[in-house]
Amino acid sequence: MGCQKDEPSTPAQPAIRKGIGFSPMSFDSAGMTDFFEKADAAGDIVMWAGDWIELGDTAGAPAVIAGLASVYHYTPLIIAQFFSQSDGTLLRPLNDSTKRIYSSSAAVFARRYRPEFLGFGIEINILYEHSPADFDTFADFFPVVCDSVKARSPSTQVFTVFQLEKMKGLNGGLFGGVNDTSNAQWFLIEQFPRSEILALTTYPALVFTSPSGISSDYYAEIRTRTSKPVALTEIGWHSNPSPPDWESSENKQAEFVTRFFDLIEPLSPEFAVWSFLYDPDTVEPFNSMGLCRRSDGEPKLAWSVWIGGGQ
Repeated sequence: MGCQKDEPSTPAQPAIRKGIGFSPMSFDSAGMTDFFEKADAAGDIVMWAGDWIELGDTAGAPAVIAGLASVYHYTPLIIAQFFSQSDGTLLRPLNDSTKRIYSSSAAVFARRYRPEFLGFGIEINILYEHSPADFDTFADFFPVVCDSVKARSPSTQVFTVFQLEKMKGLNGGLFGGVNDTSNAQWFLIEQFPRSEILALTTYPALVFTSPSGISSDYYAEIRTRTSKPVALTEIGWHSNPSPPDWESSENKQAEFVTRFFDLIEPLSPEFAVWSFLYDPDTVEPFNSMGLCRRSDGEPKLAWSVWIGGGQ
């Protein structure tokens, strides 16, 4: 049966645009076709996030995602990364040579596909935590990238991405630190005046053991921090009964999706993207954040809630 495009029992759909991260069961022809068919049910956006250098590869994943958009009728959301989010290590030095390559590949990609959205840097406040100097270097370089993209595709909305929980000062739970709102990082937004969208990833399950523990103004607060359009580029909640003391379930994952749509209503984001269609082969708790099980391809309880907009 798999994750079929079943219509929810309540036909009303929210105004918010939804999407899914590029996460096929397999990368062969059958796996790719399966993914794009199911992505159509999950929303009208397909998000790819990966190494910036891949923007210059005409046969790489970003090119495939952008190239197939007209075939499967979705909006490609391409976000290029330049450091490891686990430890802040740069993928390659941000020297003049690397900057030229990055700027050129961004310009070529923008000219070739003229995407609606193009992001650079994923969870850059994590880079700030590990290396403020590298963060500052990127902040200085970002306007150059914006100019390169806009010169080839003026309508493309260019942005960078922050990690919401850390922006709030929530470093406890599975982050391994302490929740302290006095350590909030909202001031970092000011370093990117050229970012046309305040884009954020959000994984409340790293901080809260239950969706009911998330405050009613959790996402509404974002609107008090910016007048720009807001987008949630990665969303997730795990479904496995692990890790210890942070056990979840398919019921709890579905509960989060319902609560998520309630909580973002006052925020009115431009779009929201669930990170994974299928459970990814990665570390806990992300390895059970798919809306469908990798083991058998079957939908989890959260699948119908997501496509129903929380209903």
